[in-house]
Amino acid sequence: MRPRVVLVGAGHAHLHVVRHADVLRAAGVEPVLVAPSRFYYSGLATGVLSGAFSADRAEIDVAALAAQFGVEHLPAEVRGFDRTARRLRLSDGHDLPYDAVSFNVGSVTADPLSLTRGEDAWRTKPLSGLFDLRTRVESCCRAQNRSPAIIVAGGGQSGFEIAAALAGLLTKNGHPPSVQLICKSTPAWGPARAIAQLSDALRDRGVLIAPGQVAQRGNGVCRLSDGASLPCDLLVLATGLTAAPLIAATGLPVSPEGRLRVGRTLQSVADPAVFAVGDCSVLEGAPRPTAGVFGVRAAPILLQNLAALGTGAPMQRYHPQRHWLSIMDLGDGTGLATRGPLWWMGRGALALKRRLDLGFIERMRGPSGEPLQN
Repeated sequence: MRPRVVLVGAGHAHLHVVRHADVLRAAGVEPVLVAPSRFYYSGLATGVLSGAFSADRAEIDVAALAAQFGVEHLPAEVRGFDRTARRLRLSDGHDLPYDAVSFNVGSVTADPLSLTRGEDAWRTKPLSGLFDLRTRVESCCRAQNRSPAIIVAGGGQSGFEIAAALAGLLTKNGHPPSVQLICKSTPAWGPARAIAQLSDALRDRGVLIAPGQVAQRGNGVCRLSDGASLPCDLLVLATGLTAAPLIAATGLPVSPEGRLRVGRTLQSVADPAVFAVGDCSVLEGAPRPTAGVFGVRAAPILLQNLAALGTGAPMQRYHPQRHWLSIMDLGDGTGLATRGPLWWMGRGALALKRRLDLGFIERMRGPSGEPLQN
């Protein structure tokens, strides 16, 4: 019997595996992909939010990609997980048996205070919400002929990039930005001088940066934990990421952020039939932040180890890089690139980001460069 590997989610690593499905079939492994028919690429998300790209530029047709490379695709979600019987219960009511299962389902923005439960509140992930946010901001600008008051909660790298993208979007719509970035603690996501220069640049563009923590959402205001109230038409939460809820449902060991704990072979520390990569996992002894670069780098290792299930070859070990390139799109034609202690800000940084991100998208397109269509 050919071992069946079920790929749950269409993240960076699984897209790589789908494109190289012939390696699995040559090893006697049958791949099945369970994922939505559309994938939104995170590298272009802020470019869409700032108005630089249309939403379809960041979209990949997963169904067409799977069809092109001969991978069975089930456009469903996993609702149940029976590790003893090795079966997945899908949202369409079917049970799907597996010999091994791999998760690449990304992450979601944590919201422990339920701040996004009401209207006009968004999380940075899932990414589709950011595209809806752009539409809402543009609608407010047209209806009110002014910038809506926007609060971005969270002083991490995502919070800064989202605030910059929103400032760019408001400027493109002909209005001075009305954006406040609320930082719970002193930002420390990159070199101190880079954060200081970016902060100065954002202030020059009209973005206010202030310490505090959003504790409550009221009618037209946000209340901070110190009791202060700020005008708020739209709230964007960038307060850290947690793994998709499906990961907790596996019953396997997870990190405090809910990420599945895996070893160097990308297998769960408690079940070798379960693999995980990307934001939904954390490597034992070598934790890394949630960033797409790690899913991309882990993808070839995942492919080889899934193939080894059919050939009996030794499992390969994943060694994540100690320093990695990260480039932010600042929404004004410039970018901020960091790699360890090194950094640079300007148009060249954004040009490099565009080349890398659009290159990834093009690899997921048809020979003509157009999106694949069924």
